[in-house]
Amino acid sequence: MSTVSVFTLPLSRPPIPPHKLNPHSLSKHKHKHKHKHIATQEMKLAWSPERASKAYIDTVQSCQVFRESGVAEFISAMAAGWNSQLIVETWSQGGLIATSVGLAVARSHTCGRHVCVVPDERARSEYAERMGEAGVTAEIVVGEPEEVMEGLVGVDFLVVDSRRKDFTRVLRLAKLSNKGAVLLCKNANSNSKGFIWRSLVAKGSSRRVVRSAFLPVGKGLDMAHVSASGGNNSSGHRWIKHVDQHSGDVHFIRR
Repeated sequence: MSTVSVFTLPLSRPPIPPHKLNPHSLSKHKHKHKHKHIATQEMKLAWSPERASKAYIDTVQSCQVFRESGVAEFISAMAAGWNSQLIVETWSQGGLIATSVGLAVARSHTCGRHVCVVPDERARSEYAERMGEAGVTAEIVVGEPEEVMEGLVGVDFLVVDSRRKDFTRVLRLAKLSNKGAVLLCKNANSNSKGFIWRSLVAKGSSRRVVRSAFLPVGKGLDMAHVSASGGNNSSGHRWIKHVDQHSGDVHFIRR
């Protein structure tokens, strides 16, 4: 008898207007239980539509003054909905701050950690000041990816900016959670869709990119879901995609 593992992704689309938001906005299926459980081989994550919706609404309220594209609300909902325990982002001087505020909001709903990696002290000072003005905080780590990422073990939600020259290094060096992780690349180019993620997983690695998608949110958002360690083996397993015609949920079944 073959082993069957299933994981279900929330609906991937641009953020919806706050006045139309409901507890099932990011996952249409109605559940009897609060959490939807998602499992792959050695991966067990829980998607909470309620937590995602609360983070979305709180981020909308926190980011009103920024008048940006809405990507902050979407990323915040994703981080909170997946109950991320170690959220890591990269930021450089002069960058937009709304996404960082959204991640801080998500952290308040998951009771995890939110760490921002910056290249130098000037960036650290500006980031801390602007986050303080927004009424939120985050852990700030200064340094090169090689030294900084070494100390961040168990990352399950990572946000990088493709405009930073070191963003691919950050992705490759990240010590992801054994349960898997969600990776996002802001300001992504749709023409290079998938290239980032294919280069991320080295040949022979126990990791695999379960699914990736480019979303026309903000200036482009590339997203990938990475399997648990040991999830990519040579046992002949394969993924089968199934779309629930009633709920619209996308299921990936591992056989």
